[in-house]
Amino acid sequence: MGAMRTLVVIEFLSVDGVMQGLGSPDEDTDGGFAHGGWGAPYAPAIHEAVAAGGTDSTSAYLFGRRTYEKMAAFWPHQPDDNPMARSLNQAPKHVATRTLTELAWHGASVLDGELGPAVSSFKSTGEGDIAVLGSGVLVHELMQLDLVDEFRLFIHPLLLGTGKRLFRGLPDPRRLHLQSHVATSAGTVMLSYRVE
Repeated sequence: MGAMRTLVVIEFLSVDGVMQGLGSPDEDTDGGFAHGGWGAPYAPAIHEAVAAGGTDSTSAYLFGRRTYEKMAAFWPHQPDDNPMARSLNQAPKHVATRTLTELAWHGASVLDGELGPAVSSFKSTGEGDIAVLGSGVLVHELMQLDLVDEFRLFIHPLLLGTGKRLFRGLPDPRRLHLQSHVATSAGTVMLSYRVE
């Protein structure tokens, strides 16, 4: 059997690990979260860090349903001269959902069957990285199944104090190996870890 593709989780977090509501005030108000849109001041820093880290190795995406719906409402309408839009719109997109059956975004398909076997199957075919963006519930399930190979964490210099956190309820400690780190002019730090 050939080499397995790498499943890379890419997340934008506050220093205290909050991932909820990065983009806009109404993005995710679950639990009365009132700090939506907290990522806006750091948008230039995100572009700076992404440019340094690159997305060239991503050949497919994996989303949970809620993240897919937010992404599908925005990215298909962005121009191809935006490198992120070009990547997202051209690459295959797999969606882990029990409720959606038809997906309108070009190249998107519903993940077939149970999460573990389905993800293991497409990790074993093709080339390049499979990137997971956002999708906190899905990431938690992937971590429980030991399917995450790398984390690329964009840590913003902000403490939110409340909100959904990326890391919670792991059955066992996980060792991480630092592969790279990039600091931006706004104080955002991109940390790339391999899961050992």
